Amino acid sequence: MRTTRREFLEAATGSAAVVSLAGMAPSFLMEAAAAESDSVDETILVIVQLTGGNDGLNTVVPFADEAYHRSRPTLALSGDTVRKINSETGLHPAMRGMADLLEAGQLAIVQGVGYPNPNRSHFESMDIWHTCQRKGSPRATGWLGRFLDASQDLARRDTPTLHLGGGKQPLALAAEQVRTPSIESLDRFRLHDAGNASLRATIARLSEKERESDSLLGFIQSSTHAALQTSDRMEIAKTGTKTSVDYAENRLAEHLRTVAQLIDAGLKTRIYYTELDGFDTHSQQADAHTALLGQFSGAVSAFLQDVAHRGHGDRVLVAAFSEFGRRVEENASEGTDHGAAAPMFLVGSKVQAGLHGEHPSLTDLQDGDLRHHTDFRQVYAALLENWLGWPSRAILGDFTPVNILRG
Repeated sequence: MRTTRREFLEAATGSAAVVSLAGMAPSFLMEAAAAESDSVDETILVIVQLTGGNDGLNTVVPFADEAYHRSRPTLALSGDTVRKINSETGLHPAMRGMADLLEAGQLAIVQGVGYPNPNRSHFESMDIWHTCQRKGSPRATGWLGRFLDASQDLARRDTPTLHLGGGKQPLALAAEQVRTPSIESLDRFRLHDAGNASLRATIARLSEKERESDSLLGFIQSSTHAALQTSDRMEIAKTGTKTSVDYAENRLAEHLRTVAQLIDAGLKTRIYYTELDGFDTHSQQADAHTALLGQFSGAVSAFLQDVAHRGHGDRVLVAAFSEFGRRVEENASEGTDHGAAAPMFLVGSKVQAGLHGEHPSLTDLQDGDLRHHTDFRQVYAALLENWLGWPSRAILGDFTPVNILRG
C-alpha cells in the first residue's frame, strides 16, 4: 500500500509531539549519518587555521641567535624558558603539548613557509592561502574545494568535508559542485520527539516505504527517516566511546573534541576545518600570544590523544597554518606588525617528525621580513598526494611535495 502525501504529513504532525531539530535541520548531517561508514581505513585531514598572523619567531624560537634578541628587547624569549628542540631552537614555553608530541615523533615543523612577493593584508593573504591564486586570477574555488570537485567518490558523499565554526566559511572549501556545511556543536542537532515512541515508530515506518514519486513527499520521507537515524548517531557521537582525555574549556578544544566524536561515530567525512582567531598581536603581545599558543598546543595534543584512544590515530593528520608571520623587529607597543614567512605544523603518527628546512635568516631580510624558502603549495601538494591520495598538479600547479610524511 502506497503512502500518500496527506497520510504521511498527518502521521508526522497529527500529534502534539512534533518532530523537530534544535536549531537548523541540516540535511547533510542527516544523510551522512544514515548509514555506517564503509571507509573506516581512509585518511582524515584536519585543518587548523591560526587567524590573524601568528608570530612564528616567538612560536619556533631561534633563542641562540643574537639578532633575535637585538630585534626584540622586550619580546625575545630566552633559552632558559623555551622548550628546546635543539641547541639553537625551541618552542614557546606555553606549547607543552606540542613539545610532548615532538618527543613522541608526532610533530613536524616546516620552517620558513610563505610565497613570492608576500602580501601583508589579512584578507588578501588569506585568500592566497585559500585559493593558491593571486588577485586578478580566478578565485571562485579553494584548493580543498577543487580537490572535492575532482574526486567523484567524495563528490557523491553527503558530507565529504565539514567546517566547525560559527563564522564565515573558509574560501579554501569553496567548490563548484560540493557544498561544505558548517556546524558549531553537536548539541544544536538533537531530535525532539517528546518521548512519543509511537510517533517515532510511525514516521520511521512511513519514511522507510518505497519513495513516493511526488518530489515533495519523497523529500520529506527521506529527510525524516534520516533525521531519526541522525539523532541516534549524534547521541552515539556524544555518549559513545568514552575517553579519559581532558580537553580545556575553549572553542578550539571543543571543536576538535567534536571532530574526534564524529570520526568515532563513523561519518564518511575526510576533511575537517576549524580555526583559532586572535593572532593579530600589534600591542602587548606577550600575554595574548602565550594564551593563544597554550590553547592551540593543548587542544591539538588532547585531540591526538583522543583519536588514538578511539583507535583512529593512524588515520588522522592535523595541519596548522597562519596567513603570514610577523616582522622581525618588535614595535613601540611591545607587539609585532604584519610580516611574511612563518612555520607550518603537521601533527600525527605518520609525520616525519622534527624541523624541516633551515630557520630563515634574521639578517638577510626582505623589506624587514623573513624570506620564505618553502612555498606553502609544496606543503599542500604533500597533503594531497601523500595523505589524501590525489594528484596535486591540476589543483595547485607544478609544486614538488615536501617530504613530511612517512609511508
